[in-house]
Order: sequence, then structure tokens, then C-alpha cells
Amino acid sequence: MTFDPNSFLETNDHEQAIPVLALSVAAHAQWRKTAPADVQHWEDLQGFEAKKGAVMFVPPTAQSGAAIVLGLGENGDVNAPDPWGWAALADRLPPGIYRLPEGMPGKAQEMAALGWALAQYRFRRYLKHSDQEAQTPDKPKRLLLSNKGAKERAAREAAAVALVRDLVNTPANDMLPSDLERESRTLADRFSATVTVTTGDALLDANFPAIHAVGRASADAPRLIDLRWGREDAPKLTLVGKGVCFDSGGLDIKPANGMRLMKKDMGGAAHVLGLAHRIMSDKLDVRLRVLIPAVENAISGTAFRPGDIIKTRKGLSVEIGNTDAEGRLVLGDALTLACEETPDLLLDFATLTGAARVALGPDLPAFFTAHHDLADHFAKAAANTGDPLWRLPLWEAYLDYLDSSVADIANAGDSPFGGAITAALYLSRFITPEVTWAHFDVYAWNQKPRPGRPAGGEAMALRAAFSVIQDRFGAS
Repeated sequence: MTFDPNSFLETNDHEQAIPVLALSVAAHAQWRKTAPADVQHWEDLQGFEAKKGAVMFVPPTAQSGAAIVLGLGENGDVNAPDPWGWAALADRLPPGIYRLPEGMPGKAQEMAALGWALAQYRFRRYLKHSDQEAQTPDKPKRLLLSNKGAKERAAREAAAVALVRDLVNTPANDMLPSDLERESRTLADRFSATVTVTTGDALLDANFPAIHAVGRASADAPRLIDLRWGREDAPKLTLVGKGVCFDSGGLDIKPANGMRLMKKDMGGAAHVLGLAHRIMSDKLDVRLRVLIPAVENAISGTAFRPGDIIKTRKGLSVEIGNTDAEGRLVLGDALTLACEETPDLLLDFATLTGAARVALGPDLPAFFTAHHDLADHFAKAAANTGDPLWRLPLWEAYLDYLDSSVADIANAGDSPFGGAITAALYLSRFITPEVTWAHFDVYAWNQKPRPGRPAGGEAMALRAAFSVIQDRFGAS
């Protein structure tokens, strides 16, 4: 990862820093009353109104220095948890040094700094050396904060988001299971974590038959990546991420347009690595475990087939109704392992179903939990961080859709209804009752560019999840 948020954020004062005034319509009216006459005249020439997202550059005059005015709209609030308004501002300004408004609270500074930094994220790994953009990176637009803690928190958060983006954006020829293992080891080395990996046929000896069945057709062997960090007697937090590094659909092969973005099917793994990055960099007082079943769902003579019945670590037998419903298979083995330690909190992230996107669209992750207090905590965290998500029900009656006459459960049924719910219900069969668990079905992708969110890989529900974890377990 080459993106360094600290290149765009600082706390050292600069006389040449241009102040930014973030004003609602009412606050703008008050500011105008006391603004010098030449500034009022300039504003009249611009026809500026403090509508949301409106920007005005005020040039230096004999009476005042240069300034930037950012409109917040009729009911705008500089304290709102919205990093993307600041990202839009960063997009519109030339390189230089800018200063946040005086007296801005620390949390608001953090949101502004996060948006500002992410507005300057670029994925340039595959640009030619002769390409001007790769050869000469953009001159940075630097934001001056008065709150050092807000700056440091925003930088850590932006780095975690950028890690997710980088991993998802990397194509499968450079992000197969062995590459995902390498990235996990790199992260572990940075924070003095430990990693153990079970690979290939050793998965059978270690009783991970479903992971082996899904990944055995690939030339890049399937594996289970197991990262641990933190003091051993700290509260136990386990993160599980779907690591399907490319999904052809298997023998139930996807059409070309359905396969085009399947490099992102390891988005769940990217999310748990990004979340682990944030947890370790913030030194939260947890015993962190990250489990990634890393496979390629490929096609060869050893591929698993529709109609096969495969074993699982849980002991349940699974009839394969569709080889393109492979993510839940590998997650089942990993979730079973996770529950064997009875963690205090278990979260899994997966790019699991198109049904979740049909229900909620590409920007709104679905999450499932049987624990109402945890659901409430996530809802509040989503609102406080500006990181949206939406709870869908674990409607147990739909488990009938996964009935099998020859196995304990089917991985996919014949019904076209409730696909995100049935996938979550399938995973719930591998969770023990005493474990507090939530499942996140994320898209991990921006379909179109927006300020601070370029087209491509994206972290979703990551900031909300960190907020919940931090509230529950605190710092060391």
C-alpha cells in the first residue's frame, strides 16, 4: 500500500494556510453582516449562496486575507458525520495548505480529515512508468487541523479504508490465495501478530473439508489463514472474511458479465484485514483473531459438482445445489472453527449475495444478527460515523428453502426469494448459541466515482464496525 494519509493531514501551523469557513445558510447570513465591504462585494459578484456543497474562493484584499467558504445548506451542521462533503471540497481546490474552522470540535475535525484524505486516494499500481500521472503524482492538498488526536485517528481510519480498496482493486492474477496469504503476513509483521496457514490437502487432515472442496480445482491451493494478535487473556474478538479470490461460478459457470468483477469476491477478506489494521494500529484491548478461508472457485477435472454431498467441520453434510454458492461453504468451516473458542464477539464479512444488492442497492450493506442489543449498537454507530448499513431479518421459516432429502442442508435451494436471508440462515447453522455473532453482506465496490469514493474497491460498514468494537472493548 503506497497511500499515506499523513501526506495530506498535519497539525503544524502555517501562516500561508487558507482558512475554510463551513457555514449553514443562517450562519452565512451572520458572517456576511460582519464581513468587510470588499468581501461582500465579491460575494455579490459571484452570486454565492450557502447551499449544500457550494464553494466560494475569497481572494485576499486590503481588508482581509484569502478564504474558502463551504456551504452546508439550510439545515447544515459542521458537526454532522459526513466526510464526503469535505472530500468534495478537496476535489475542487488546487494544491495548497488549508485550515479548518476555528473551534471545530475534534470529532468534526476527524470527519473532515477523513474525507479530505480519501479524496486523494488513487489506485495506480498498474499504470505504465511512462504515464505522466504515475511518474508525477498529484501535488497534495494539505489540511491543517488543530486537534492532533483527530488527525491521527483520521489517518488510521483512512489507511484502513485504503488497504481494503487496494486489496479489492488488485486483479486475481496478483491476488490469488497465496497472494492473500502474503498480504496477511505483511500486515501481521507490521503489528507483531502471528499467522498460521493450513494449505492444500492439509486442510483435509485438519478437518476443513468444505474449504478444500471449493478450492481444490485451482492451481493455487486453497488455504485457511489464521492471524492472532493481542494479549491472550483479553476479550476475544474474531473476524472471519470470505476470501474467494476469483469466482468463475465453478461448473455452474457465471456468464461473462457476471464474472467481470469477480476479483472482488475476496472483499470480505479485504474488510477483515482492513478492520484488523485499524484495531491493531489503535491498540484496542482485544485478543484478535482473523480467519480467512482463501480459495479460487475454478474449473478443472477436480472441481466440485452440482449434486455432490460434501462434509463440513461442523459435521453437517451439505448437498451442492449450485457451485456458485461457494462462499457460504468456505465460511461455514471458518465460522465453526471460530466458535470453538467461544469468542466474546464474532463478525463475518462477505461479498455473499446479489440478492442483498437487489434489496438494498450497492451502497447499503446488509447485516444480520439474532442479538437485538448488538443490532441497536450497530445502528447507532452507523449514524454516528456516517457509515451506513441496514439490518435484515434472520427469518428462520426460510430455512425450508435449503432443505435437502439426501443431506443435512443444501447450499442453495430452488426458490428465487430471500437470497440474502437464506445465505445468512445457512451461516447461522454453523454458529453456536452462546456466541454473539453478526454477518455483513457487502458489495465492496463503487460502481461510479464520487468525491472521496473513486470507482472500484470500497470499504463498507468498516468504520461502524470499528466504532462498535471500540465501544465494547476500549483501548489498551
